[in-house]
Amino acid sequence: MPEKEVLEVADRAKMIVNGYAFSELEDGMVSILNLNHPDCAMVVKRDGEVIETNMDPIEQQIVLELCRKNLQFMED
Repeated sequence: MPEKEVLEVADRAKMIVNGYAFSELEDGMVSILNLNHPDCAMVVKRDGEVIETNMDPIEQQIVLELCRKNLQFMED
């Protein structure tokens, strides 16, 4: 992903935690992009259920823990 697109994702994100941009999608889904490695992404439900990802299992666990601790702060 070109740097310009990564910056656009970061600007639109509701929050950024540890280099991961969290953006709201429709139907209560959350898109998570690793800004340092933009080829790594995940889509989760607000309850933490993984819908889609291409992250390795270790990174998935890290991101799910970030979700557990921080998704409450995305609420308006």
